[in-house]
Parts: sequence; structure tokens; C-alpha cells
Amino acid sequence: MSTIRVVWGTASGPTALASYDAALAEAGVHNYNLVTLSSVIPAGPDIELAGTAPDLGPPGEALEVVQSAATAAPGERVAAGIGWARSEDGPGIFYEVDGTDPDAVREEIREGLAAGRELRDWEFTEETVHVESVAPETTHASAVVIATYGESRPVV
Repeated sequence: MSTIRVVWGTASGPTALASYDAALAEAGVHNYNLVTLSSVIPAGPDIELAGTAPDLGPPGEALEVVQSAATAAPGERVAAGIGWARSEDGPGIFYEVDGTDPDAVREEIREGLAAGRELRDWEFTEETVHVESVAPETTHASAVVIATYGESRPVV
């Protein structure tokens, strides 16, 4: 399997959906149909903190992701984050959280990863957490953190 890339973006827009689309654009995944996966990481692929996705295929194709996304109305704060725990070269888990306080999101991710590790008989050797936050003043704003699995695939 190819690389799992963790990408992120924050952006504002005149509506909630427009700000979400703009945050996806900042992350480089706005031209794909995002297919949400549950949060199990297969053995093998590297996980890369990419920030912005490279070209992952033609527009309109399906892209498999684990996603945390949150949108705020003007004057509110919002945060989205993903964390992962992984065994060395083996399987792992993602845990995705959104909320209003970046520190609370980070803590809930860590708590969720700890609970997920307890459910599995794997020897976990790494843990990483990435959170993005935004506080719009006059427009809607969104924060996204997305783990993209490989390249896109045709929908039809």
C-alpha cells in the first residue's frame, strides 16, 4: 500500500459549507469525493505529515480518508484533530475528534487512543496527535485534519 498522508486546513467562507470546502482546498483534497473509513491503520504504509496533499488523481474520483472536521459560526472557536497510535511496521489506529477547545480536543484524542490500545493485542510503539483550530470574527470558518489513504480511485 502507498503512503497515508495527514493533511489539514483552516479557512473561512460566507456559509458553513463554503468554509468547509475552502478548508478542504487548503488541505488539497477539495476536488475528491471523500469516502470515510473507520479508524484502523493497515500494516505497511508510512504515515506522513504532509500539510497539503499532492496530486492524488483526477478530480471527481473517490479518496478514502479518516477525517476530523468542524465548522464555527462567526465569533466562535472550533478545533479538529486526528491522532494515531501504531505498532512498528504493523497495524494501528486513528482517533478523530472535533470541538471548540484545541487543548480539550488534543486530550480527548489521547484518551481515545489509550482506550483503543487497550482493546487490541498489538505492541504500540508510536503516538502522534495533530490539531488545527480557527476562530472566525465575521464569517463562518472550518478546520479539517484528514488522513488520506493512497491515491484516488474512479467512482464509476
